[in-house]
Amino acid sequence: MMGQSKIVAALIAALPLAAAGEASAQSYPNKPVRVVVGFAPAGPADMIARVVGDKLSEFWGQPVLIENATGAGANVAGDRAAKAAPDGYTLLMASNAQIVVNPSLYERMPFDPAKDLMTISQSVFTPNLLVVHNDVPAKTVQELVAYARTQPGKLTYASAGTGTTQHLAAELFKSMAKLDIQHVPYRGATPAITDLLGGRVTMFFGNIAPLVPLVREGKLRALAVTSAKRFGAVPELPTMIEAGFPGFEAVAAFGLMAPTGVPQAIVNKIHQDHVKALGPADLRKKLADVGMEVIASSPAEFAAALAAERPQWEKLIKEAGIKAGN
Repeated sequence: MMGQSKIVAALIAALPLAAAGEASAQSYPNKPVRVVVGFAPAGPADMIARVVGDKLSEFWGQPVLIENATGAGANVAGDRAAKAAPDGYTLLMASNAQIVVNPSLYERMPFDPAKDLMTISQSVFTPNLLVVHNDVPAKTVQELVAYARTQPGKLTYASAGTGTTQHLAAELFKSMAKLDIQHVPYRGATPAITDLLGGRVTMFFGNIAPLVPLVREGKLRALAVTSAKRFGAVPELPTMIEAGFPGFEAVAAFGLMAPTGVPQAIVNKIHQDHVKALGPADLRKKLADVGMEVIASSPAEFAAALAAERPQWEKLIKEAGIKAGN
């Protein structure tokens, strides 16, 4: 056991480091901050990065620059952020899929999300809607299951690409309901929705924002939402859990991360200002209007959320034999 004198000496030695961390946090930021996004402009990740970035720029009096670095399922952006200097001047607007799905999806990862990145705060989440073409004779999830079982191998589901939350939500549905339905991957949600409207695919677990107007106009039929609780934008729709699939949750969530090693005092400052940025009621309403609900969690809560989600997707990806590019 360490003697009392050694404990005192260790505490004294730690004081300069703590003081340096506090001092750096007080002066942070004193130059532009970069937020790397692994997805194209105008998508949910880019949108929330710009909303948060604009607010942080106001608070800090420094530019917050959004850098879109697409490719390899957002691994390009993750790698760029993970290998940046751990000083708080490079952040990552990460998706949950990027952090907890990609390590199981890709045979080789250029970085280790669990070791090379640290959590700051989850920003928002957006659920998926299970929608079907109007010709599908099902008005509930259970009716869709019954219909699919009468036509094994004939029904299809679209996705915005292998490993996306839309793809994994459908695979989770397929696994839990023990269905034989075929995957039709697209390069993004827009062509998937186009083919769904045209009746060339049967169903789609898709991002809520572009689908709600089509559902309201009667062009598609929505059966359920993939969040754990009913979602404010579509309160009339049951969750997949309510539809008979316990534990079914498949949402896209986005949050700020940083290279491992950023001083905790700086992480705390970014977290506090991030929460403040997402606080105004009018901003939350604007985000709700495009299908996003604010989380604004603590670093520990963010880390716990990722840790809780990881095993579900690891198991599903392994059992379904899903690989990037399939």
